[in-house]
Amino acid sequence: MTKRLSAKYKIDRRMGENIWGRPKSPINNRSYGPGQHGQRRKNKVSDFGLQLRAKQKLKGYYGNLTEKQFKGTYQEAARRKGNASENLIGLLESRLDAIVYRAKFVPTVFAARQFVNHGHVLVNGKRVNIASYRCKIGDVVSVRERSRNMALVLEAIQSGERDVPDYIEVDGKGLAATYIRVPDLAEVPYPVKMEPNLIVEFYS
Repeated sequence: MTKRLSAKYKIDRRMGENIWGRPKSPINNRSYGPGQHGQRRKNKVSDFGLQLRAKQKLKGYYGNLTEKQFKGTYQEAARRKGNASENLIGLLESRLDAIVYRAKFVPTVFAARQFVNHGHVLVNGKRVNIASYRCKIGDVVSVRERSRNMALVLEAIQSGERDVPDYIEVDGKGLAATYIRVPDLAEVPYPVKMEPNLIVEFYS
């Protein structure tokens, strides 16, 4: 577990964007960077700086991914046929914690990782407690029966903050979600613009 959990909103302020689209984000009130020099005039960013920023933003969006995990996901995307940037998004969205978050079983992507790690989630009826578990098309992700009345789950389901994307089909009564297909970048409901093409350039 990295230290990202206790400092997640620093990413928002460093990037100058509300990465998760959360109403509590400090960027809503302070649009400048953190620290005593945060309000200074920014210098022009180099091509490398833009690529690094794109990587840090996407990596940060998915919570506690380490650099090793993220680079491994990129390398898998590059090995596959087709567009590497689209493959990268598809692999990240097929993570179990990402599907739990997209299905609105929990309010944040950070909570999704913890929810999975604590054994509250089933995949095709079997308990899986690995957040990075890669789901396949047709897999059914559900919340364990004993976990369905948790305040965290009830709060997330009733929240109107996010919509469930088309590539996930949710059964609200049974608290189950089916991963229908691998999404394209345009289908993923990122609150800010993500640029996976710059990430491909960064690692190339």
